[in-house]
Amino acid sequence: MSEQAVVIEARDVSKRYSDGDLDVPVLRQVNFAVRAGESVAILGASGSGKSTLLHLLGGLDSPTSGEIRCGGETLGTLGERALGRLRNQSLGFVYQFHHLLPEFSALENVAMPVLIGGGSVCEANARAHTLLGQVGLAHRGRHRPGELSGGERQRVAIARALVMVPRCVLADEPTGNLDESTAEAVLSTMLGLKRDWGTALIVVTHDRRIAARLDRVVELRNGQIVDASSRVTVT
Repeated sequence: MSEQAVVIEARDVSKRYSDGDLDVPVLRQVNFAVRAGESVAILGASGSGKSTLLHLLGGLDSPTSGEIRCGGETLGTLGERALGRLRNQSLGFVYQFHHLLPEFSALENVAMPVLIGGGSVCEANARAHTLLGQVGLAHRGRHRPGELSGGERQRVAIARALVMVPRCVLADEPTGNLDESTAEAVLSTMLGLKRDWGTALIVVTHDRRIAARLDRVVELRNGQIVDASSRVTVT
């Protein structure tokens, strides 16, 4: 691992879901850290806890025990407003399904985090246009999601995730809904922007071919880290 500053980390994180007599442990004593500019794959089979871990890292859920830290702040100590501000300014999110707002154009979707963060319409549109250009979609800014292909929609989602220049982008199976060639193009776009912007990238995946493209792999099995090597073998 490089000597860059840690941007996000899990410290002794456990997560369990309880409902009456039901008590399901999902994560058990997870520890790992991601540094600025680093790309990390969270690899594991369905049910291994990888998406739960990503949600905890993004402040979308809270651990049962342990803590998540981002940019030196402990997420569990923040109120809702402060947590929302941290997510807006320090974290970007990309999902398997793009979650773009269908009634807004690509430009408006990408500009939305800037407006939510208090930026002007002029600033938001300028930053959105720049990001759309970087993902090769400057000519599609006026098009709504329904007028874009699956790969184009996912590239718009990547632009939206990066428009606030976050410390870290969290991606949950970002290519899982795409064909192989489109998935390769989307992953290459993400890695290129990560390199250009110096943003850390965490990708949840079950695909070892995708994991092999990233700097490091954290492999989960039954809610525990079983490997945190710098390489993954593709068979």
